[in-house]
Amino acid sequence: MATEQRTEPDPARTVAEARRAFFVMFAFLCTVWALQLANWLGDYALTLDFGIRSHRLERLPDVLAAPLLHVNWQHVESNSGPLFVFGFLAAYRGVKKFLGLTLLVALTSGVAVWLFEREQVVTVGASGLIYGYFGYVVLRGLIDRNLIDSLVGLVMAASFAYILTTAVPGTPGVSWLGHLGGLVGGLLGAWLLRGRGTRTDRAAGVARGTGADQGAVRTVPARGIAGAPGNLPESPRAALLKELDDLGL
Repeated sequence: MATEQRTEPDPARTVAEARRAFFVMFAFLCTVWALQLANWLGDYALTLDFGIRSHRLERLPDVLAAPLLHVNWQHVESNSGPLFVFGFLAAYRGVKKFLGLTLLVALTSGVAVWLFEREQVVTVGASGLIYGYFGYVVLRGLIDRNLIDSLVGLVMAASFAYILTTAVPGTPGVSWLGHLGGLVGGLLGAWLLRGRGTRTDRAAGVARGTGADQGAVRTVPARGIAGAPGNLPESPRAALLKELDDLGL
């Protein structure tokens, strides 16, 4: 007989991951600004040497270096705030998953530029990562069926939807290809990196069933054995309150 179970989040682990996410993004920004200082002192030679140049096979590895470089101080300053905010929101559920997401987004953004940009253009900047983190944050909660992440995604989508205007052709001096490629990578990452442990117990129970139990999923009654409460599904409101309590809100 199969029973349905819920995997409860660990509040301490959630807080610990959020703390790690904060320091990871702080270190990331420090790295970006340190490279900007070195780039500026070197008359932006790093931008020319490690920026993305399309169609050149020997420059393909630069898709991983280009997000760390910028063309001037205004460029790095305008990217820093969104990079930290969206990066933290993408990372606070798990830093290891976030690192995988970052690699995926850097590849989709950089390869889009490498394949389709004009050959005489050098492309650098963290905005491809920003668009990837944005897409991931907006879609993650819906795919994972997580109320808190769904609300966060809704707020971010409503507040920053205007940035999508630079993911289409028309803005001079802006790599819309990098933005669009990053956005696609973030949406893809929300699916590939989705949570996989929420409904596995039910599926495992079905697979283990025999005879009349095969193909049937049974739940514990409202009153369990000897009057003990059964494992009833939580209401959406109860789940939301539980998530808020876990986050200390």
